[in-house]
Amino acid sequence: MVIRPLTYCREKDLIKYAEHKEFPIIPCNLCGSQENLQRQSIKAMLIDWDKKTPGRVEAIFKSIQNVSPSQLADRELFDFVNLPLDREGSREEYEFSEATVSSTNIDESMFIDVTNV
Repeated sequence: MVIRPLTYCREKDLIKYAEHKEFPIIPCNLCGSQENLQRQSIKAMLIDWDKKTPGRVEAIFKSIQNVSPSQLADRELFDFVNLPLDREGSREEYEFSEATVSSTNIDESMFIDVTNV
C-alpha cells in the first residue's frame, strides 16, 4: 500500500507553506523538474484548465476517488470474458461532436521552471 497524503494538497499551497516554514530547497533533477517531460505538459494543461474552468481539476480528482473494479479494465479484478451482453431491443442514437486532441497545441509559455524554486 502506498499512502500519499500530499496528493490532497494543491502545489501552490505546498509552495506557500514551504516558503512560510522557510524549508531549504534542495536542487534535484530526479523529481520531474527537468524540461521537456510529460509531467511539465500535464502541469501546464492542469494550470490552463484551472484558469478556463475553475473547479475542473478538483472534479477530476474527485472522480478518480470513486472507481469501481469494472472501470479499471483489469481482468484479474473483473470478469470481462463472461460478461453477459444484452443486444436485444432498440438503441437510442446520441449526438456526438468529435474533439481534436493533440500534444502539439501545448503553449510552452505555460511551463513553469521549478529548478530554482
